[in-house]
Amino acid sequence: MKRRTFVALLGAASATPTWARPLGASARKAGFRAWTWVHGNSDPVDSWRARFARLRAGGISGVLVGGGDTAMLAGAAHAEGLEFHAWTWVMNHSGDAWVKAEHPEWFNVSRNGESSLTHPPYVGYYQWLCPTRPEVREYLRSLITVVAETAGVDAVHLDYIRHPDVILPRGLWSRYGLVQDHEMPEYDYCYCGVCRDTFRAQSGYDPLSVSDPSADRAWREFRWNSISEVVSILAAAAHAHNRQISAAVFPTPTLARKQVRQAWDKWPLDAVFPMTYHRFHDQDVPWIGSAVREGIAAIPQSEPLYAGLHVPDLDPAGLVEAINVVKEAGGAGVSLYDSGSLTDAHLEALRGAATM
Repeated sequence: MKRRTFVALLGAASATPTWARPLGASARKAGFRAWTWVHGNSDPVDSWRARFARLRAGGISGVLVGGGDTAMLAGAAHAEGLEFHAWTWVMNHSGDAWVKAEHPEWFNVSRNGESSLTHPPYVGYYQWLCPTRPEVREYLRSLITVVAETAGVDAVHLDYIRHPDVILPRGLWSRYGLVQDHEMPEYDYCYCGVCRDTFRAQSGYDPLSVSDPSADRAWREFRWNSISEVVSILAAAAHAHNRQISAAVFPTPTLARKQVRQAWDKWPLDAVFPMTYHRFHDQDVPWIGSAVREGIAAIPQSEPLYAGLHVPDLDPAGLVEAINVVKEAGGAGVSLYDSGSLTDAHLEALRGAATM
């Protein structure tokens, strides 16, 4: 799936089996690794093999691919020596016509009482499922199982595994004419009946009964936990088919909790790909290093962290600078958004920097 206009502008953890973390071991053996997100399509296999060969020659060792024929693309990637993660949107379900037609009640609801299906925040495709509903969790588990069963998939890569942005990255405030120095009701999710009833059963009160729900610690934790529980279910589904699980997440555990209700440092992942897109957060390249250090400090040593870099914000020299910053911070590698933005000059710079 393509990250559409918005992203182009932006940019109960459980014990896992001993086989479930080979990425950490491979990263230590292979040294610093480079990945890239790839938008798949129906082009023939020879065309894809040529693209993957170019990426491999440029220093890329793994691809995160969404769209197209997954089995064919995985085969083409493997033929060119690349690891293959199936890039999968999770909570954002704007492209799922069946769900929208058959289960409009599955979509999350803002503090204003509006469904993201009919009143999506920010942009039209921001239509998100409620992570608390058991039927949503089962539906997502079934979808991830299909991906995990696909021939050639090394890992399932989760994206949009969060709530909608209650606080946008600061670099986008001016574009949307917003100053989000507090949580605004129209961007605050999810207040559907299932979420409120489930929280009430746990806490003894309705989140809407307090004067400022955004300040209620237990209610915040409930939203963090609702996503974490979904991740645990999906990780178990992938691991049951001998597939790894990875995820694209917000830059740091602190920002992820604050901006999108995402406690990714508590998830049972085999690898994590924080989107340390510095310009989105109105920061400079050295900030990437501080984000990487915070992430590494919060996750198990066996879990590699690959820092996401937004290629349109980096010329080849800037890419080298960013890679060096990630290396110095202790990152296992980088992941570049996206392959279509990688010029020959970028790949030449990557090839040199990644092997130094």
